[in-house]
Amino acid sequence: MTCLAVLTDPHVTADPASAATLRTALAVIAAADPPDALLLPGDLAADGEPGAYAVLRAAVDPVAARLGIPVVAVPGNHDDPAAFRAGMGTIPFATWIGGLRIVALDSTVPGHHHGELADAELERLAAELARPAPEGTVVVLHHPPLRSPVPSVDLLRLRGADRLAATVGGSDVRMIVCGHAHHAGAGVLAGIPVWVAPALAHQVDTFPPAGRLRGVAAPAFSRIDTLDETIVATAVPWGGSPIYDVDSAERIAWMLERLPGAQAPAGRRW
Repeated sequence: MTCLAVLTDPHVTADPASAATLRTALAVIAAADPPDALLLPGDLAADGEPGAYAVLRAAVDPVAARLGIPVVAVPGNHDDPAAFRAGMGTIPFATWIGGLRIVALDSTVPGHHHGELADAELERLAAELARPAPEGTVVVLHHPPLRSPVPSVDLLRLRGADRLAATVGGSDVRMIVCGHAHHAGAGVLAGIPVWVAPALAHQVDTFPPAGRLRGVAAPAFSRIDTLDETIVATAVPWGGSPIYDVDSAERIAWMLERLPGAQAPAGRRW
């Protein structure tokens, strides 16, 4: 069982105050059973300014070090390529969490907000997938290879998604994870689940008043869990008051007493 925490689109600037939401999400993660990796699927900076990456790393690095987990980051359309490379360092194309492989793709097009995958990026992906991973592969990129119900987001999706589909189809890829849309979403590409992770900066309203496009202050992150033969994506909003807060082991034991034939869920995160 592997857990990946997904924190996308924080849109940080060189002002440390801009990372407040990111720091809150990291505090939520640090207080829970730790994930096995942090995924940052792009738009780490609001405008690509170099100082933004120092602010982001000042928030992320101590938590990742304390938990002893890797950080897998990819650039987004708001990230400056040179500043991203300088600020984030070299991100491995493939990161291994036990037998699970995480592959990081760059879908950015300099000077534009839509996404594309260069031939070289797809060739490198195909070569990597030629060697199967024992627990499969999760592919991370910024731009969703799916349509969106929000017209502005739909215009800026990944172009040439069929080329990505042809590369991953029939492979051991278990899920494609992306950001960019600022709304949670899910779909399928070449028979593979696609998770569009909600954003930290704000959400795009997918049911706005007629004729309007609207963003709302409702930060969220998400988690990906591999559970036996299944992989599950879950949005994690916060900000409300708890309506219950009980000991997990006691509650599970209480439920098992009342569910004949049920077995306790495996894994340390239940």
